[in-house]
Amino acid sequence: MFEKIVIANRGEIALRVLRACRELGIKTVAVFSEADRDLKHVRLADEAVCIGPAASASSYLNIPAIISAAEVTDAQAIHPGYGFLSENADFSEKVSQSGFVFIGPRPETIRMMGDKIAAKKAMLAAGIPCVPGNGEPLGDNDEINVAMAREIGYPVIIKAAGGGGGRGMRVVHTEAALVNAIELTKGEAGTAFGNSTVYMEKYLEDPRHIEFQVLADSHGNAIHLGERDCSMQRRHQKVVEEAPAPGLTDEQRKTMGERCANACKEIGYLGAGTFEFLYEKGQFFFIEMNTRVQVEHPVTEMITGFDIVKEQLRIAYGLPLSITQEQVRFTGHAIECRLNAEDPKTFMPSPGMIDQFHMPGGPGIRCETHIYNGYKVPPYYDSMIGKLIAHGDDRASAIARMKTALSEMVIDGIKTNIPLQQSIMADAAFEAGGQNIHYLEKKLGIH
Repeated sequence: MFEKIVIANRGEIALRVLRACRELGIKTVAVFSEADRDLKHVRLADEAVCIGPAASASSYLNIPAIISAAEVTDAQAIHPGYGFLSENADFSEKVSQSGFVFIGPRPETIRMMGDKIAAKKAMLAAGIPCVPGNGEPLGDNDEINVAMAREIGYPVIIKAAGGGGGRGMRVVHTEAALVNAIELTKGEAGTAFGNSTVYMEKYLEDPRHIEFQVLADSHGNAIHLGERDCSMQRRHQKVVEEAPAPGLTDEQRKTMGERCANACKEIGYLGAGTFEFLYEKGQFFFIEMNTRVQVEHPVTEMITGFDIVKEQLRIAYGLPLSITQEQVRFTGHAIECRLNAEDPKTFMPSPGMIDQFHMPGGPGIRCETHIYNGYKVPPYYDSMIGKLIAHGDDRASAIARMKTALSEMVIDGIKTNIPLQQSIMADAAFEAGGQNIHYLEKKLGIH
């Protein structure tokens, strides 16, 4: 196993990776910005290296600084966590070229999956169902584009090929709005992603968001760990995630999971990844693949008893998968609530000093967070400060435990979205299960 790795991230995921490393006897190097000197994993790591000022562009996105940190500490590998450089093919490539192991997929795989058009072609070739639409870049011929939209059927959605995270997309309901929508999306895509290529798909009006967790090694093995339902979203950002997805049959799980595992073999995938689908009227439609560990990986770990991060480390070292598909077992139900430092009504970020923090406990409760009494949440990064996970014998039990845990949790000094999460857990439609991706925004009055 690796002797020492660099954790190229911050917050709760950096702490999560550090804990997995400790279990495997791997020494850790924390890299941090000047604003993050007091992060918990920085204090706990074997070594820590400051890589720049607070701004992400000068620190957590600074590729030479991160690689230099690996060089000066004699580390062997770099774990990118999620966000920041985790899905940056150039980073993966430069890490490898510098003589270190990138704990994630190969650069060419990240590049292919980062281009939504190339990803869709690869998935169709691997037998994965995709949203109707030919997946080709839209040209400047308005007549051709109008004819394509008519063939697909309104509403359609214009998407940036290099987009992600819910950005770079525009829904079009009428032919009169199509041409202008294409031009606007191209302009926004060029500015946001440095790539103005866009494509057109059918817009599904009432889908759920269901994703499958996969793992693949360098020995030709690939497995799936079932699915997660991430349909509780606001502005395309996930708020609550759960596993398994309510209402999915064992046959659907087996069929789609096997297709995803086989697709990993087809594209030569390496490490942990997630196939994301829109699910409507019993059908799955591929939307993208995340070539990294997900924020919501704990719900899968809770129902399988399997450590995804430790497996990432083993795979990157060149070891075969530690379990086979036949050994994967699903037990009970798990729910994750994302905890954000934000106003629960306006959603404005709420950085500042945490005066008092009390973590909930009890059977089936897991809390992933880097905060502590006296920790100052900085204003420079994503507002997520942790995740609360509840596991029970069934969905009703998991919800009941989550309600209790949310009522026990104390975070004083800043505003958090705990009241929002409590209202979701008490919502009758959520308790019934199977709501679509628009449900939460309608509940909140967001249009």
